[in-house]
Amino acid sequence: MKEYLDLVKLVMDQGTRKASRTGVDTISYFGAFYKVNLADGFPLLTTKKVNYPAVLKELLWYLSGEEHIRNLRKQTKIWDAWADENGELETAYGRYWRRFPHPVQKSHAPISQTGQATAPIQEIDQIAYVINEIKRNPNSRRLVVSAWEPGNAETSKLPPCHYSFVFQVLDGKLNCHLSQRSGDIALGIPFNLACYATLTQMIAQECGLAVGQFAHTIVDAHIYVAQSDGAMAEYDHLAGLREQLTRSPRPLPRLEIARKPFDQLTFDDFKIIGYDPHPAIQFKVAV
Repeated sequence: MKEYLDLVKLVMDQGTRKASRTGVDTISYFGAFYKVNLADGFPLLTTKKVNYPAVLKELLWYLSGEEHIRNLRKQTKIWDAWADENGELETAYGRYWRRFPHPVQKSHAPISQTGQATAPIQEIDQIAYVINEIKRNPNSRRLVVSAWEPGNAETSKLPPCHYSFVFQVLDGKLNCHLSQRSGDIALGIPFNLACYATLTQMIAQECGLAVGQFAHTIVDAHIYVAQSDGAMAEYDHLAGLREQLTRSPRPLPRLEIARKPFDQLTFDDFKIIGYDPHPAIQFKVAV
């Protein structure tokens, strides 16, 4: 995918070395943006093999609304590093997508022992809202899903990276824009792209629309690199990304999704057709 390779080159050429929370340095670029037309094919990278089954299992876990990884762990270890010993995950995207906590403010709210008014919590299914609103009012400009909850962000080991996305219906097509505060170019962004392209196609199919464009803004777009003294070399992603820049993108595959109601879709209902990538490239995750 040319758009991804252009993103890699942008961060490499114009980024600045910066320390990170993980202890591994990065080359960081502020405010990266790219856009792909989903009608041109499913945007699964072809300059390296991407583990789409893991992408899909993660997305379906998000959509389950679970806030623990006990079921996900049977399929992929992708979130193990950030969960506690019981498998509980403070920042479980699906918890906020499907059960965002909303305090219902009322003038007659009960008084707590501290003398402050308390409010019952109503859980908001943002995904259901978006689907219903698209069907009811496709011209809406309020098709927003947020995974950012400030109280959680203050305490979580890893607050949401891809924290908000917005849909738009235009000319019978469903567009999606993803906002991401922090994006690992080598490892995270290919997964994020495939994840949200899948979700967009799922919702488009549910609402009787064609797929449109996927746009992605990354506030801190970064590439992990070895320290100036050569330390942390095992986390350096530059060699693998440079290898991808030498490879020519191949035709994009297609994603076929079974014609079933949105919340009844399971792993076996998704098929990637015609995926012929270059060989996989291994990158070590900086935790």
